[in-house]
Amino acid sequence: MGPSAPLLLFFLLSWTGPLQGQQHHLVEYMERRLAALEERLAQCQDQSSRQAAELRDFKNKMLPLLEVAEKEREALRTEADTISGRVDRLEREVDYLETQNPALPCVELDEKATGGPGAKGKSRRNEKYDMVTDCGYTISQVRSMKILKRFGGTSGLWTKDPLGPAEKIYVLDGTQNDTAFVFPRLRDFTLAMAARKASRIRVPFPWVGTGQLVYGGFLYYARRPPGGPGGGAELEDTLQLIKFHLANRTVVDSSVFPAEKLIPPYGLTGDTYIDLAADEEGLWAVYATRDDDRHLCLAKLDPQTLDTEQQWDTPCPRENAEAAFVICGTLYVVYNTRPASRARIQCSFDASGTLTPERAALSYFPRRYGAHASLRYNPRERQLYAWDDGYQIVYKLEMRKKEEEV
Repeated sequence: MGPSAPLLLFFLLSWTGPLQGQQHHLVEYMERRLAALEERLAQCQDQSSRQAAELRDFKNKMLPLLEVAEKEREALRTEADTISGRVDRLEREVDYLETQNPALPCVELDEKATGGPGAKGKSRRNEKYDMVTDCGYTISQVRSMKILKRFGGTSGLWTKDPLGPAEKIYVLDGTQNDTAFVFPRLRDFTLAMAARKASRIRVPFPWVGTGQLVYGGFLYYARRPPGGPGGGAELEDTLQLIKFHLANRTVVDSSVFPAEKLIPPYGLTGDTYIDLAADEEGLWAVYATRDDDRHLCLAKLDPQTLDTEQQWDTPCPRENAEAAFVICGTLYVVYNTRPASRARIQCSFDASGTLTPERAALSYFPRRYGAHASLRYNPRERQLYAWDDGYQIVYKLEMRKKEEEV
């Protein structure tokens, strides 16, 4: 062994003591940390055990309550099914009674042949209407009802153009407004955010009531000129008919309606003074005047010039009337009560004289108690588009020949 070996051995022995001291401190530190972790794990285990016990107790308490709730739910479901069955049976019995005991027809229907009360003897008044089509159908019954949605206020109008695109929907909300909504399809109208899918058309003059009509690409509506009904002045109790081109958004024609002292034709709809209608024969107007404030009047209009071609004094009462529509030259008036009950067609007037009172069906609307602010007949679909307290409804009609017995 060389002379440097003792020095190396002395150096190694001198460093062994500090290394052993550091290892001892490290081991003590690790033991303390492990002890702390064990204590925390023990606390977590105790807390988990307590929570599991609490959950078991809560479950044991809730299971009987859930069983009771399930039994009560089944009992309520059974009771609801029983009540629904009773209501259906009652409605069937009411329908049967209504069929066996229909509403009384207008007793003055036969007066149309002689002009009826209030005939004014003017040219082309109360003369039989010469049909321009071979349409010879009348309503057999209002067959079914479909509620589409709720849009807008309590009064308004929604319709299709019977001569235009089959899918496009027009919505005119309110009784004094100047903006119409146009939806490309019925599906777009039924969406939750329908207004975003609609285009808006603004007319230059606000309409009055819910008597508007979309026909052949035009919007026909009544405007209150200065001094019109409710305005006082030189044009007192008159209304102006407007023909508005929907594509060009311009007024193409206008005419003062040739009737003075206008009053609302429907006793239950006080905002409408002229109710425009379209059928297979063309354009019609339903109105009333103070000269005979008990009955409705009917006029046949030229859709091109807005001229009045013929007028009739009908026997249909204004009292309790809420809306009307025309099919194949026959006026059908819908009646109701206040507060609203079940609507019914109780009076009809055939301008051509083909449909006799004995063959006129007096039909109730399907089971819904509401008030119609407007009714629009679509001759292409044979359906009614109704506005009922803000709900948009479609009624399907069952038709028959006018010559057939009821």
